[in-house]
Amino acid sequence: MSTFARFSEHPEAGRLLDAALREGPAHAYLFHGPPGVGKREVARTFARELIGTSRAVHPDLYELDALGEMIRIDAIRELRRDLHMRPFEADRRVYLLHRAHLMNEDAADALLKDLEEPPSYAVIVLVADDLGSLPETILSRCQLVPFRRLSEKVIRELVDARAPQLDEEGRAALARASAGRLDRLERLLDPASVARRDALVSQARAVYRDPLFDASGAASAVLANAQERAVEARETEEARIAELDLTAREAEQRVRRAARGAEREELLAQLEELGAWYRDLVAVAVGAEQASIHLDKLAELREDATRERLVGAERAAEAVREAWRALEEFNLAPHLAFEALFVRIGRELAA
Repeated sequence: MSTFARFSEHPEAGRLLDAALREGPAHAYLFHGPPGVGKREVARTFARELIGTSRAVHPDLYELDALGEMIRIDAIRELRRDLHMRPFEADRRVYLLHRAHLMNEDAADALLKDLEEPPSYAVIVLVADDLGSLPETILSRCQLVPFRRLSEKVIRELVDARAPQLDEEGRAALARASAGRLDRLERLLDPASVARRDALVSQARAVYRDPLFDASGAASAVLANAQERAVEARETEEARIAELDLTAREAEQRVRRAARGAEREELLAQLEELGAWYRDLVAVAVGAEQASIHLDKLAELREDATRERLVGAERAAEAVREAWRALEEFNLAPHLAFEALFVRIGRELAA
């Protein structure tokens, strides 16, 4: 039986990793696919099998994650120092680098040196949501392991277990709104995240419903959502490190980076939500309601989705996609970026 049978939604990944366990692993892997689909859990399962342990914490398993909005060269240097220590208990050492797409250029260059000539006992596993930000030199030195969105059936089973209080229609809507991602499901089950989503949808609708729509005010509402999420992340990180032996400076740096990272993730998530809203306007306008992500808001979509708005909504969705790419790749001022986006969306829908 496959070690990865319980990850049946990712058959190609399971096949590649089962072969690695049978025949011996490559020196480096790159797990890639949408966020929230289980890459991290599969990576940890693979690592434990390579080491031969069931323990969650093992001296020969090294995990590195982004602390804040990027992975910096200092974190990679620390990993590289550890990389040249021989195994403590197992025959191998395994290095998991989560959210590898957040490495900055210096960090990626530093890691490249050990991807080219790693120690014989080391297996390095990079886990990334997106390949576009990683240099070709990194990609060419790793075996790529693909992941995809989870099926609605799998998500629905999780929704049934997590939200039994909802009626059939409510659970179906929640599963669809999750869009095949566990992280989105968690957001939809969190009251604070739901409130932020509702506030964002209100701004998305106001663009074409409110004659006095204020693009700057809408941008401020988006940033307020992101800052609220940053406060939550700051409090969580403060609680997590309370018992660690850190200097005041180290503790503050970790808390500040966690808050910045959460704020950035929230901004990107809101762009995804905006884009999905305008795509749903198109779907409902052409009679394809069941293709909508926002099944829980069909009443509003039916009210708003007119033939006159069809072309404008298509262009608005494309404008959001462009803004997402720009915010992901460049160090833009968020308020100005969102204000410009709302101005453009308003222009497209007015046309």
